[in-house]
This record gives sequence, structure tokens and C-alpha cells, in this order.
Amino acid sequence: MSDSRSELDRLAVGIMIVLCTVWGLQQVVVKLGNAGISPIFQSGLRSVGAFVLVLLWSKLRGVRLMASDGTLWAGILAGLLFAAEFALIYVALEYTNASRGVIFLYTAPFFVALGAIWLLPNERMRRVQWIGMALAFGGVVVLFGENLGRAGEQAWIGDLMILLAAALWAATTLVVKASALARVSAEKTLLYQLGVSAVVLPPLALLLGEPGVFAPSVTVWASVAFQIFVVASSSYLAWFWLIRHYPATRLSSFSFLTPVMGVLAGVALLGEPLTPAVIIALVLVGAGIWMANALR
Repeated sequence: MSDSRSELDRLAVGIMIVLCTVWGLQQVVVKLGNAGISPIFQSGLRSVGAFVLVLLWSKLRGVRLMASDGTLWAGILAGLLFAAEFALIYVALEYTNASRGVIFLYTAPFFVALGAIWLLPNERMRRVQWIGMALAFGGVVVLFGENLGRAGEQAWIGDLMILLAAALWAATTLVVKASALARVSAEKTLLYQLGVSAVVLPPLALLLGEPGVFAPSVTVWASVAFQIFVVASSSYLAWFWLIRHYPATRLSSFSFLTPVMGVLAGVALLGEPLTPAVIIALVLVGAGIWMANALR
């Protein structure tokens, strides 16, 4: 398959819908895991477990990992950005609520599109695509916007941290797409990020005074297993494969679907109410993604 596709085909669209569903479900799974493992330490465990799993997978498939291909510094940078993003999100939630955080976090596709103007000139977006992304973002605001006014005096600190996390998320995508990482296997790209975050996040959790594992249970460990096997291994491998073969700006527009899928997962698994806002958000996000990808 060519590495320079300018549009998403059915395969890419199908994979992105599955990935957004998995990432949305992860929002529910992490809540279950937080009942027994502190957040940053849990993220570190996920990175450690997924690193081992992806390394074994790479060895079984004969993927060349030690070749001198000019990816070392880009890989380390991507890993640091990845770790810093998650650390910021978890610390930010001490100041602001999760619903507000989602709105600020999903500004990331706009940062990708802005960065693409300089770093990915072949992926510059047209006006109709910007409108589509704005429409999709409007769906996220409809879904969580009622919580914008429900915040404490220090909420702006958390909001700013999550906005920075969104920029780091976008920066990670741009580093992978615009550097030598775009020419190597998805396994090697992912191992850089998992390896760096596995080294950084557990000590950071201890430095911040997190208790680590404080109430282990079958549900808690099942949550960690899901994050390792399904999210941090399988879904991220698929994501980096997509970034290598398809436009990053178009792929990023699909991320607006993730919070909607997370709410739907809460409805299905946690018995949360299905409100009209969820339906409206799904329509807006779907229409926005279509405009950002289908219209020419």
C-alpha cells in the first residue's frame, strides 16, 4: 500500500470507527480501574505491560527494531510527549472536572491541522474541512457543555493543563508523521512511546504521592488487562499504522467520535441515561466528520 494516500478509504474509516469505540470504552474501563489503582500509576502499568506485549509480538513477526534508521531522537521525543500528555491530564483533573476536560482535550485535531500547515504541507485543510471539524467539535460541546459553568475557582488551571495536553497529543501525531518514524513499522513507533512512558510514569506517580495499587480486585485487574491488550497494544498499533499510510489531519477529525462513544459505553455498561444531548452530539459529530473527509 502506498504511504502517500490523500484520502481515507473504507478500510481506514472502518478501522477508525472501531478505534474510537475502543477509546470511548476505555473511558469507562479506566473509571473501573481507578477504584483500585491510582491514575498515573495505572497508566504506567499499562505502558509497562503493553511494551512487553508489543516487543514479543515484534519478535514473533520478525520486525527489525534495532536497525539504524534515524528514528532514535524522534522516537524519544514522541515518547516524552506521550508521557507528558497523560501526566498533565491526570494532574489537571485535580483542578477541573472530567466533562470540562473533554472539551479542552478535543481541541487536539485543530492543533494537528494548524501544525500541518508548516510540517505537512500536502495535508493542508480546505475551508469546508475546517467547518466540518468545527461542527464535530460543536457536538462535543453539546455533549459536555452544560458543565462549563460548574467549576471551582481553580478550574482554569486544570483547563489550561488539559489544553496543553491536547497540544502535546497533536504534537505526538505530527512528530510521528513528519519524522523518520513515518517510514518505520508501527511496532517500533509504538515501542518508543511505551518504553519512554513506562520509565517516566511510575516514578512520577510516586513523586506525586499516589498510593499505586490500593484496592486490587478482579474488576480492577480486568480493567488493566483491557488497557494493555486492547488499548495500548492492539489499538495503538492500528493507529500508528494508519498514521503511516493516511493523512493525519483527516484521521484526527475522527477523534471527535471518541467522547460520544464513551458516553454511549456508559449508557450500555453503567446504566447512565441516554439524553437528547447524546443524540444531537452524535449527529453533529457524524456530520462534521463527513464534511472534514468526504466533501471536496
